[in-house]
Amino acid sequence: MIFEDLGLNTNLFKTIKEMGFSKPTQIQEKSIPFIMQGKDVVGESETGSGKTLAFGAGIIEKVVPKEGLQALVLTPTRELAEQVMKAIDQFSSGNSLRTASVYGGVSITNQIHELTRAEVVVATPGRLLDHLQRRTIDLSKIRILVLDEADRMLDMGFVDDVERIVRSCPRERQTMFFSATIDSRIKSLANKYMVSPEIIMAGKQVDPSKLKQVYYDVTKNMKLSMLVHLLKEEKSGLAMVFCNTRMNTDFVVKNLKANKIDAIAIHGGFTQNKRSRSLDFFNRAKFGVLVCTDVAARGLHIDNVSHVYNYEIPSDSKDYVHRIGRTARAGEAGKVINLLCEFDYDNFRRIQRDYSELSVEKMEKPHVERVIAIRVESSYGKKPFRSRKKTWRKR
Repeated sequence: MIFEDLGLNTNLFKTIKEMGFSKPTQIQEKSIPFIMQGKDVVGESETGSGKTLAFGAGIIEKVVPKEGLQALVLTPTRELAEQVMKAIDQFSSGNSLRTASVYGGVSITNQIHELTRAEVVVATPGRLLDHLQRRTIDLSKIRILVLDEADRMLDMGFVDDVERIVRSCPRERQTMFFSATIDSRIKSLANKYMVSPEIIMAGKQVDPSKLKQVYYDVTKNMKLSMLVHLLKEEKSGLAMVFCNTRMNTDFVVKNLKANKIDAIAIHGGFTQNKRSRSLDFFNRAKFGVLVCTDVAARGLHIDNVSHVYNYEIPSDSKDYVHRIGRTARAGEAGKVINLLCEFDYDNFRRIQRDYSELSVEKMEKPHVERVIAIRVESSYGKKPFRSRKKTWRKR
């Protein structure tokens, strides 16, 4: 199938052709016909599968310029809100639609001004509720409501916020949920707020035959040394290193830089400008290693990742699957390297139990030169921020 067969309007078809897209992805092929018919849709589709164009096509087709706010897209993170808004801007370049992104961490004053002109808003739930309480946004003309990365929003505790927002929209509307996994919570929301939705299941983008997963069993005080060794020895393109906390993210990136590895960090403790700058640098290969928390595992479009390192194993098995889904995409090979110490065993066993089909090979530990770590004390807890250097003594 080609895009011409999906019934897209002329301007949109011309735009995506100019952007170099010739053939729809599976989620686009399956969902766009229903979306263009105005039906409610629940789509299971992983990050990078093209769902933004899928629901964006419906928005571009149905939203009328200069007639007020008509389409609302909810996303779990600031980065994804900005990414989706920019994508809709690109797709609608021939339709004169005005879009606005609404999220926390930046000035609300500028957003208030943008909301007076926008026909399409992409928002995180918390900041959108803030605007609703201030009466600086009018949802009375919403014709299309989209929940993007719906499962992640629920994982982050936004279910009550999401329901309040949904109830603030007109009942007569088209509603779409897109999610990496369709679980019981998504089904419950669909039953409450959707009308006979079409359920679309898209296949996985990651090629299991080209994804190699391994683990090294190391002591806690050798994790950093092993990571530095592997990053220097493994031939790789862009690499993502996942940590479970902001403080450990700061610790890892600071020590990688100290060992002459071009690394940059992103996590929820950064200002929005700093987060956006980090992603931009990484996407443009200004830095070869992105150290991050799970805020970067979902939703964000990051190409050419050859290696994923789990410096810490996540407590939620689904987060592991989303992390490893950043590599082995679009026919390219990819490698996942897990660094396990005694504190990771329970989480790793849980992943193996929940996803028994995953094959993760144990590797023999190479000879690794000991790295002297620079400690980082952070303000993310109750203690005030202080930074000082310590060294680990050899026993």
